[in-house]
Amino acid sequence: MKNRYSFGGIEPEFSNPQTASVFLQPIPYDGTSTWGKGADKGFDVFLEASENMELYDIETDSEVYKKGIHVLPPILEKSNPENVYQEVYNKTKELLDSGKFLSFFGGEHSVSIGIIDAFCEKYKNLTVLQLDAHTDLRPSYLGSEFNHACAMHRAHKNTNLIQVGIRSMDSSEKEYLNSDQCFFAENLHHQTAWIQESIDKMTDDLYISIDLDVLDPSIMPATGTPEPGGLDWNTVITYLKKVFESKNVVGFDIVEFSPIEGLKAPGFLVSKLYYKLISYQFFGK
Repeated sequence: MKNRYSFGGIEPEFSNPQTASVFLQPIPYDGTSTWGKGADKGFDVFLEASENMELYDIETDSEVYKKGIHVLPPILEKSNPENVYQEVYNKTKELLDSGKFLSFFGGEHSVSIGIIDAFCEKYKNLTVLQLDAHTDLRPSYLGSEFNHACAMHRAHKNTNLIQVGIRSMDSSEKEYLNSDQCFFAENLHHQTAWIQESIDKMTDDLYISIDLDVLDPSIMPATGTPEPGGLDWNTVITYLKKVFESKNVVGFDIVEFSPIEGLKAPGFLVSKLYYKLISYQFFGK
C-alpha cells in the first residue's frame, strides 16, 4: 500500500492534522476474542481497500475527503485488557479536546469501552447506538470486565443504550437487557417502523458503535463470530443515514473486522461503510 497511514490514498493536503476535520484512531487490539482471531489485522486491510474506492459518494453528491481525514498513530498497548482500557480511555479524553470529529477503528469490541467512558464524561446525556449481533452485556468474562463480551455493560449502566441487530446472547445477560430498547434482528427484516421507533428513543447527542457482525455473513464473513440472520447493506446504510439526519452524532467506532486471506470484498465493504458515515456527518443532513 502507498501510505500505511493515509485513508483512501488522499493527498497530504487533505490528511494534514492541523486542517483535517476528521481524526481516525486505529486500535488494533485482539486480546480477548474467544473464537475467530484476526481483528488486530483489520485496519491495514481496511486502508488498502480504501485506496481502491471511488471518493465521490453518489448518494450525498459529495467528496467528503476534502474536509480532511487524518489517520492517527495506532494505539499499540496490548499487555492486558485493563491496560488497554486505560490507554484507550486516556487517548480518547485527549482527542475530545481537539475539536475534530472522532472516529475509531478496532480491533475487537472491547476497545469501545474506554472510548465510550470518555465520551460519557463530555456528553452528560449520551445515547450509545450499538449495531451488533451480540448483546455484549456481561459484567465480566474470563476474569475481566474489559473483555469483548462486556463491551456494552458499562454503556448499559452509564448511557442511554439502544441495541440494533441483536440475534445472540447468553441467558445471564437477560437481567441487563432493556427489551424496550433492543431491536432483535428477526423483527427487522422487511420492516421499517423500527427505524423511527429506535430514533425516537435517542437523546440528542449520539455515539455509534458498529460491530461488523451486525451484517449478515453472506456479505460480511470476516468477523470473529459471524452470526446468521444479520442485516443487509441497504438496511444498515438507510438506517444510519436517517440517524445522522436526526441526531448530533458525536463520534463512532467500527470493530471486529477480521480479514480472510484472498477475500477482498469484506475489506472494501468496511472502507465504503466508513466513508458513508463520514459523508453522512458532513453532507447527509
